[in-house]
Amino acid sequence: MKKWFGPIGIIVIILIVLALVLIPKYNSLVTAEENVDSKWAQVENQLQRRYDLIPNLVESVKGYANHEQQIVADITNARAKMSNANTPAQQAVANDALTGALSRLLVVVENYPNLKADANFRQLMDELAGTENRLAVAREDYNNEVQQFNKHVKRFPGNLMAGMFGFEQKEYFKAAAGAEQAPSIDFSQSGTQ
Repeated sequence: MKKWFGPIGIIVIILIVLALVLIPKYNSLVTAEENVDSKWAQVENQLQRRYDLIPNLVESVKGYANHEQQIVADITNARAKMSNANTPAQQAVANDALTGALSRLLVVVENYPNLKADANFRQLMDELAGTENRLAVAREDYNNEVQQFNKHVKRFPGNLMAGMFGFEQKEYFKAAAGAEQAPSIDFSQSGTQ
């Protein structure tokens, strides 16, 4: 019995106590990181939905607005940037470019009453609006989960565990600089018929 209270026994007790403290904290970091990854997957899912929807919308508009090629080109370029973006920061910048191009497209649509009345176009616009709403919710959910994860990584003793096991803070999905300003739209530059 005296062996347990010697140096080896004390070391074993310390190791057991450390294990009881470290294992749950490590598991909570893993769980929090998985939650962030899951929420990011939902953001990507909605970005992909919008990415897939846009060519149909552009094709609907092309038939009515052949001379609005610059807007179609802007949307195509913004869509390409979106597909090449890998990080939340890159996707936020690409998202803002795509949103700006889409807003210019909507201005063009206002100049074509027949297009606004087209059933296919209306359905696509409804789908786009629904996708934008889902995307906004997915971004908010992702940022909330990042906040929770970053708290785990920054708070003591989580910061010690995070450092030992390589957990790093996650990036928030942020709007690009200047996104707080509404895009300027000049109706005099769009071609009307």
